[in-house]
Amino acid sequence: MAWAVLLAGLTWFSTRNDPPTVREQRTLAEAGPVVDGAIGELVAAAFDAVPVLMPPEIHRGCRVTPFADGATLSREVELAVPGGEERALLERIAERLPTTWRAGVRVTTDGPRLRADAGEFVVVRGRPVADGRIRLIVDTGCRLVGDGYVRPGPGAAGAEVGVLAEALRALGGSAAGTEAAVTAPCPGGGIVRTAWSGVGEPATSPQAALASLAGGAPVVQTPELYAYRRDGVAVLADLHPDGVRVGATSGCAR
Repeated sequence: MAWAVLLAGLTWFSTRNDPPTVREQRTLAEAGPVVDGAIGELVAAAFDAVPVLMPPEIHRGCRVTPFADGATLSREVELAVPGGEERALLERIAERLPTTWRAGVRVTTDGPRLRADAGEFVVVRGRPVADGRIRLIVDTGCRLVGDGYVRPGPGAAGAEVGVLAEALRALGGSAAGTEAAVTAPCPGGGIVRTAWSGVGEPATSPQAALASLAGGAPVVQTPELYAYRRDGVAVLADLHPDGVRVGATSGCAR
């Protein structure tokens, strides 16, 4: 009887004071701030590239256990870097990330792959997806939803708004269709913020239209991508036959 009482008491204390020990015990709500913080760390570590933040995505329908449904939260950072420097950039990012992340880059038959552990069972992966383009993904794996993920607020508009509007004018569009900003906390304080907007098919070549804003020296110029820096703001233009989508990012300056 004494043993049963002691075991019950220890179990009660543990459930209220000990942190969860496996991923399945941590909810999406608890993992959200870790994911958001990891995005800021990645942007800060990739200061010599042109970054843009993609909107968070929640995928429902996975199963935490045979009896419990769950969801996965993932966030991405797209990086533009001169062609041929993708592996070197991934290696520099790995070196700059916190040592507790145990980040590293290995070369596979499909190219270089970055992998890191942001803590709380949150995984970071990175790889080139095209010439001059890298995708970094922060992923929670399947979790119980809990109170749900709360997306970081848009924060106060910064220099990215004016630079985005300037790019849209050069392309013959306007900022009226600007999408909601995507943000994440910077490791040293403040936020990194990407404002997105799209325009229809420009009347002239997007590369030619944006060349003057890039000072004639874009970071990346391919048929599908044009990236440059303007007054400390990173600008990445996705070029498609039916239109252009432009993202402008400020924050997490080194």
